[in-house]
Amino acid sequence: MLAVLHASQLITLAGPQRARVGAELKELGIIRDGAFLINGERIAAVGTSSEIEKLSPGAEIVDATGKIVLPGFVDAHTHLVFAGTRLDDFEARARGESYQEIAKRGGGIQTTVKATRAASEAELLSLATHRATWFLRNGTTSIEAKSGYGLTVEDELKLLRVIRDIGRETALETIPTFLGAHAVPAEFRSDHAAYVSLIIDKMLPRIADEKLAEFCDIFCEQDYFNLDDSRRILTAAKQRGLKLRLHVDQLTNSGGAKLAGELGATTADHLEQTDENGIAALAAAKVQPVLLPGSVYALGARKYPNARAMIDAGLAVVLATDFNPGSSPTASMPMILSLAVTQMKMSPAEAISATTINAAASLGRADRIGSLEPGKKANFVIHQCSDYRELAYWFGFSLVEDVFVGGKRVSNIAA
Repeated sequence: MLAVLHASQLITLAGPQRARVGAELKELGIIRDGAFLINGERIAAVGTSSEIEKLSPGAEIVDATGKIVLPGFVDAHTHLVFAGTRLDDFEARARGESYQEIAKRGGGIQTTVKATRAASEAELLSLATHRATWFLRNGTTSIEAKSGYGLTVEDELKLLRVIRDIGRETALETIPTFLGAHAVPAEFRSDHAAYVSLIIDKMLPRIADEKLAEFCDIFCEQDYFNLDDSRRILTAAKQRGLKLRLHVDQLTNSGGAKLAGELGATTADHLEQTDENGIAALAAAKVQPVLLPGSVYALGARKYPNARAMIDAGLAVVLATDFNPGSSPTASMPMILSLAVTQMKMSPAEAISATTINAAASLGRADRIGSLEPGKKANFVIHQCSDYRELAYWFGFSLVEDVFVGGKRVSNIAA
């Protein structure tokens, strides 16, 4: 038994076991001088410190006096497993080259594909294990993680196995997504259709048979995969039992948001260029938008997703890091909170909901994680501040003091 007592603010996010919309996004379920009792991996009771103290004789005590306690962040869009960096691309953008220009001369995703193919599964596991500590240090306890830097049958399987093993061998929970349609590899540059067929006929059957992914994703974008490609691949994935997530409308408004609605996708991610018609299509189909302000910032772009219009349309907005080596090299959810508030004009409370319970809902886990309520897994973080708004107010460093996963303190996250 473990009792966490005397939190200045205990941010429970108690409520319905689903994504929050509209005014619900601001309802954080704050308990002042808050506390909760943990039995094994699960939360047993939540209340004020005086209430919980009566229920916890003999329990180990964690004193959170003067601090806030939140559920662990849930990062619903990451590219965790890769080798190498994209430092040359980073420097090229500083000289004025665009993401598209870099990709057309063979940089971008193709750079990471080359390095990742050359790395062994053990090497990739070692790299990803190290990165898992970055997420934990910043208060994230669960992530969605995509393949997409292999782009051959065996290399995509290799990446998905590493994602699975990270969830087994570290404290960071991983939810796997197949992203074979991330880019067309160099060897298929003159036969785009053959690569689409490879995904449908070879990759998807293996992944489904080996149960290596819960979701299928695609980069639906000009010069990558068009609407017809995306519809074919995602329909095939759905027939194999995979749920759908889509990278859409990041660089151009290609109609990807409408496609996500048409296919009944779980999420549509990016949405920087999505217009009011696309927002309406997402709302009609109840697709969750996953907004990635870190990639806008890192690419030096200016157009952020229209979060306010999406919230006003009743959409259950999610925020995520888009952690990847090219366009968003950050594992810091607090930095994403800051960008959401300063650049997208979300309130601090809305941003907290979007990175916890809404993110959990987008991964089919709102009944297990994303809030601090009896019966849920005891994934929580103690932050060195007394008001939840400070998480977005201070930026560029972590206020995390302690991270617990399944009621156990994570001991391997020292800076």
